[in-house]
Amino acid sequence: MRKDKLSLLKVVWTFSFIGFLTVFSYFRILPGLFPSQRPVDPDIITGEFDAKNTVGEYLGNRVISYNTGSMSLARVLGANDSLKRIEVDLTNQKLYAYEGSTKVYDFLISSGKWYPTPTGTFHIWGKFKYTKMSGGNPLSRTYYYLPNVPYVMFFSNDKVAASRGFSLHGTYWHNNFGHPMSHGCVNMKNDEAEMLYYWSQPSTGDKKSIRASEDDPGTEVVIYGEAPKE
Repeated sequence: MRKDKLSLLKVVWTFSFIGFLTVFSYFRILPGLFPSQRPVDPDIITGEFDAKNTVGEYLGNRVISYNTGSMSLARVLGANDSLKRIEVDLTNQKLYAYEGSTKVYDFLISSGKWYPTPTGTFHIWGKFKYTKMSGGNPLSRTYYYLPNVPYVMFFSNDKVAASRGFSLHGTYWHNNFGHPMSHGCVNMKNDEAEMLYYWSQPSTGDKKSIRASEDDPGTEVVIYGEAPKE
């Protein structure tokens, strides 16, 4: 009888330990190993506003996307042929845009909080006026589903694939710029993202989506520093 009790205790202890490891891995280990944004298929993004899908969710809160309206900036910005460069300073949560050695934009941003924004030198591979983004983890309260994210500028390099879905983009679900708030992307105010969208390359014009090409390469994006722990 005593042996049976010991055997039962061993079984209970074993399963409890396995359960602990599973929960620990789910909340602590796995989020660091895998991106918190679902993979992006570059071939199926249209850049169109989805009027049938406007209700989203961000960290347990209901959010509503909206149509940003006209593309009046399309014919105004982006005309300068000077070499353009975007810098993202994670330490100070700032974005700077340069034409040659001249700084033309200086914006507050929100970089990765639940998953780090990658550092290095990238290029914009595609620009889409709207796209849907989702990911995170419902159990750890980081889930998000965001239709019609505006002014999306996806970037990649030979180490960070385009399918990872990292981008600069507008933000309608929070206004806490200057502090990390994203799952790896670079959040911007909508009006400032719009300016950067039409200023950067490839040249969008009146199109709702454009992919970089040999004739119209994407603007360089340099990301550096370390985001504050908040």
